[in-house]
Amino acid sequence: MNLFQTFQSQSGNFGRALLEHIQISLLSLFVAILIAVPLALLLRRFPKTAEFFLQLTGIFQTIPSLALLGLMIPLVGIGTLPAVIALVVYALFPILQTTYTGLSQIDPSLEEAATAFGMNRREKLAKFEIAISLPFIMAGIRTSGIMIIGTATLAALIGAGGLGNFILLGINTNDFNLIIIGALSSALLAILFSLGLRVLEKARLRTIIVSLSALLLVLFGSFYQAAGNGNHPQITIAGKLGSEPNILINMYKDLIEENSTVRVTLKPNFGDTTFLWNALNSNKIDIYPEYTGTVTTTFLKTGTTSTNPETVYNAAKTGLKKKNLTYLAPMAFQDTFALAVSSDFAKKNGLTTISDLAKVQNQLTAGFDVEFNSRADGYHGLQSKYGLNFTVKMMQTSLIYSALNTHAINLAEVYSTDSQIKQYNLTVLKDDKALFPPYQAAPLMKDALLKKYPQLQPILNKLAGKTTEADMQQMNYDVAVKGQDAAVVAKNYLQKEGLLKK
Repeated sequence: MNLFQTFQSQSGNFGRALLEHIQISLLSLFVAILIAVPLALLLRRFPKTAEFFLQLTGIFQTIPSLALLGLMIPLVGIGTLPAVIALVVYALFPILQTTYTGLSQIDPSLEEAATAFGMNRREKLAKFEIAISLPFIMAGIRTSGIMIIGTATLAALIGAGGLGNFILLGINTNDFNLIIIGALSSALLAILFSLGLRVLEKARLRTIIVSLSALLLVLFGSFYQAAGNGNHPQITIAGKLGSEPNILINMYKDLIEENSTVRVTLKPNFGDTTFLWNALNSNKIDIYPEYTGTVTTTFLKTGTTSTNPETVYNAAKTGLKKKNLTYLAPMAFQDTFALAVSSDFAKKNGLTTISDLAKVQNQLTAGFDVEFNSRADGYHGLQSKYGLNFTVKMMQTSLIYSALNTHAINLAEVYSTDSQIKQYNLTVLKDDKALFPPYQAAPLMKDALLKKYPQLQPILNKLAGKTTEADMQQMNYDVAVKGQDAAVVAKNYLQKEGLLKK
């Protein structure tokens, strides 16, 4: 699928992501201006103190942006707030430095003349100090603005949305068109912003103030969301990165809206497991699809050694109940770990099960991500339970399929419903010794939501026991490879299964 087709298929998501990116960037910039400019005005009379603050804000810029965002999570959670705080920290130094420099360049004789004419500090500031230093201030604002727009792509990592969602989704699905859309859009936005501020640099102070004030009003207006019809309560359903979660949340939405008065707002590609979990517990979202194996191994920590799907689900449900969370009945398909090889390699060597790999392990070069390589139910389990040892190349998950397709590796860690299995005509080897735990998708929500809307349980339980691995793999293929809209794919499937009216 070419770049234009990808953009067309993502046009609905693009508008929302662009708005989120602009909102986060402008809000961060305005907050940075409100802090840095008054601080520079205060510090200009205290050079030693000013040097300390300039050094401090300069040090802030040396902190890796990813690390700073990570530090924000335990302090203020996920979403827009930590993203804005991190971006403000990065934006302070250029504005503070240029504003302080501009004020310091004012000829002392002008200050003396103004004093001789009886001007107080406020009058001097209003009459000529700001006007003289304005080019410096605007240069700092322009530098910070460009930097913020670029760095804001990382906000997607903590569930704040923006154009970074396209980049993350592109990496996750190995779709370079999505990466280009996200990166190019961010770059163009930064260029347009820079050009706009360059025009303002030549304007009068009053014009600049009016323009920035108008922009601020538009920004606040964009955050306003009109309340829905009082007869239709609203809930928010979010999904992880990728086509499968997007399909699942659209199924939830269609079923809920057809069978109740509740209206659903979707947040697709909201982030990874940790962000969805935190968002649910902080009431930023109401429901999201989670996998049984993930619950037992990641959230409950106690886990379960069983490979029986029902046992794992019951352990997950019981553990979550203690956290005041409701975990509804799961769907049938298993999106668990699997090992795959090319069909030609499987046919040539007679491979149908993981145990069969023992006879060719000296020929194997495997592609695993860091997590799988170190997990007891990953490579360590393959070593202990299957007695397998082979060369391993660790790489980002989205690159594994490309590496297998180009023969850089000949064994890959995959997920059993991945669209690339069909796309690249791979053979998934049977886990004949039951190493990998069950991973079934089911709606996760707070108990309080179900008490408020008890009708949600029978509605969403219509999906219980539905959808095979083959069904899910085909739907993922339709979305990720053929470029079909996840909402359309989800609706078509529900109608085919008689769960939704045609």
